[in-house]
Amino acid sequence: MKIILKIVMIVSLISICAPCWADIYKYEDENGVVYFENHTRDPRFKLYLQDKTEEEKGSPDTPAVTIPPSFNNNYDALIFEVSKKYEVDSALIKAIIRAESGFNPIAVSRKGARGLMQLMPETASRVNVSNPFNPRENIEGGVRYFKYLLSLFNNDVKLSLAAYNAGEDIVSKLGGIPPYRETINYILRVLYFYQLNNRQ
Repeated sequence: MKIILKIVMIVSLISICAPCWADIYKYEDENGVVYFENHTRDPRFKLYLQDKTEEEKGSPDTPAVTIPPSFNNNYDALIFEVSKKYEVDSALIKAIIRAESGFNPIAVSRKGARGLMQLMPETASRVNVSNPFNPRENIEGGVRYFKYLLSLFNNDVKLSLAAYNAGEDIVSKLGGIPPYRETINYILRVLYFYQLNNRQ
């Protein structure tokens, strides 16, 4: 039977005003419909994703990133140039780069994402990036791809960030942000850095 997914999540999970934590609970009914909630008293829902351990829950909430960001300005001119070309907020692109690679142009993730904007090989190929370790090529490709995501998700920044992290297919399928701790924290990180960039 084809499983239909329904997400019931509170927008405050991804609030930029204050970081927040929430466990995610899952319930699948007899028709194969899957429900997610971030708080419930319904015993049919079982813990699906724990955002904090019991020990962490005893400590005060802190931002997704507690260390002060390093205000790396090495790529500002390039970021501004490419962002202007694709009509994307340069402060947001800088925040993505900070969250993705920490401004390391030769960064490689465990999954194989490369360069400043951590482009996967298939994404790099899709946006005509032949050398993902070249800062200009990487930023050009990353901004071009993020602009595409913004267009795909009606300029919804949070959904576009979720798609950049988790993949556009899963975000399109769910019609919302996937209930993955990594993706939720990623969005919080980027928006946190974005806020800081706008204060400069």
